[in-house]
Amino acid sequence: MHALLSLWLPILLSAVVVFVISSLIHMVIKWHAPDYRGFANEEAVRAAIRAGNPTRGRYVIPYCSDMKEMGGEAMMQKYREGPVGQVMLAPAGAPNMGRLLGQWFLFTVVVTVVAAFLATQLFGLDPARARAAAKLVGAVSFIAYGFGTITESIWSARPWSSSAKYLLDAAFYGVGAGLVFYWLWPEVG
Repeated sequence: MHALLSLWLPILLSAVVVFVISSLIHMVIKWHAPDYRGFANEEAVRAAIRAGNPTRGRYVIPYCSDMKEMGGEAMMQKYREGPVGQVMLAPAGAPNMGRLLGQWFLFTVVVTVVAAFLATQLFGLDPARARAAAKLVGAVSFIAYGFGTITESIWSARPWSSSAKYLLDAAFYGVGAGLVFYWLWPEVG
């Protein structure tokens, strides 16, 4: 625990760096904007969804409650006809960006704490191991921020091109976190 406490500055600064890089990617560069699409008949789709009065959650279409049902002719016909997809629904109302950004920042802190913990467990606070510790922090950060998008492409139809961009984002986050740790790794003390 003492080792983590001595890394409070690189932990917080890494979280801030990741948050800033993310903000630049999403609000200035906006390279994820093409990853999101609207329906040409959005009003009809919205009306159909509202008519079903669904709660918050992930919905699949066509839906089957049992894997045995998936192989049945009726379900296969639905798959052939389409659409096949997933829709995630949030509660009605404008997104609370302050709360969402706060959760994102908290997540960046948690990822960095875990990465710092692993680095201290493997390398202690040895200044001679700062470079190796920074590489580990960068690698753990990359994995934490990026690998979830791969499962989204495998199981949830996220286009692989979109996941590739999110993996690149994660690489930037990992490099940022690693550089901060290298720069601020404790010296002999």
